[in-house]
Amino acid sequence: MKRVFLSIVALMCMTMAQAQPRAFKVRSNIPTDSIRLSDPAILADQKTKMYYMTGTGGMMWRSADLKLWEGPFRVTEFDANSWMGAHPMIWAAELHQTGDGYYYYFATFTNQAVKIDTVRGNVIERRASQVLRADNPMGPYRAFGDATYLPANRPTLDGTFWRDTDGKPYMVFCGEWLQNWNGTIEKIELKPDLSGTVGESKLLFRASDSPWSREKDEQGNITWNKVTDGPWVFRTGTGRLGMLWTSWVYDVYTQGVAYSASGTLDGPWIQEPEPITPPTYGHSMLFQRFDGQWMMSVHSHTKDAQGRTVRIPHFFEVDLSGDKLMIDILSPKKKTKKK
Repeated sequence: MKRVFLSIVALMCMTMAQAQPRAFKVRSNIPTDSIRLSDPAILADQKTKMYYMTGTGGMMWRSADLKLWEGPFRVTEFDANSWMGAHPMIWAAELHQTGDGYYYYFATFTNQAVKIDTVRGNVIERRASQVLRADNPMGPYRAFGDATYLPANRPTLDGTFWRDTDGKPYMVFCGEWLQNWNGTIEKIELKPDLSGTVGESKLLFRASDSPWSREKDEQGNITWNKVTDGPWVFRTGTGRLGMLWTSWVYDVYTQGVAYSASGTLDGPWIQEPEPITPPTYGHSMLFQRFDGQWMMSVHSHTKDAQGRTVRIPHFFEVDLSGDKLMIDILSPKKKTKKK
């Protein structure tokens, strides 16, 4: 009996250990190209004069110069009784400030223990964008408002923040292509303190509106790609409203841009005919360095010699002074501008 009891205790300890988040060793002076991170998003915090980098995986990196980084830090805490569970998967985390003294953590959370649908043989897990909050950039970020921000029967992802011309805050997010088979980008109004959402979402555009994405359908015909990914809203120096977003050209991760004809989130959104960044770059956001220079944070999406996907953060200088976003792409041989 004693052996049985000890075996049970040992099994329980192993199970508990497996349920706990893996510990990470914090390292210093790590160059950007040595970091493996999808969907890198930067907060340039004027209060601390530090750059904070989040992304997929839910970890945080910080830097004084965008060149050498310290991290990774775990900065989130979850209630096991929430729809997300104690240890959700975290995708595309972003940090935002609204001027109220708080730091807001927009991210996609997936509870793999909960299945909400099956479409064309794909079992779809409970996944949604939601907002956490902290009183300093290093967290801990915790849920603080409504139990849910978006419908439980829909997988949604890549929520980002925008305050439109009506003065109201909004979440702009993607509807998962695995369920609707034609990914969407939508908006939903947020409460003034970002503690929840108001009303229902509104469609802004669909994956099929893209003039540049490509894939082959089940019959082998070339058509638009079904994926919508990583929206980021911005204004140019002339006041034109634009949106970066990502899809695929066959098996190449690719990013495009659209501009709103009305100057508001309601659009209509006119898609630029060509991608905005070179092939294999996507899911970007924009921020200003402390010297005022606009930057794009983006990740490259390539395969290594063993066929494993490698995602590395990159920073490009951006010119927003005109009517269109212009990106300075630096290479050893030349410097070109992409618009």
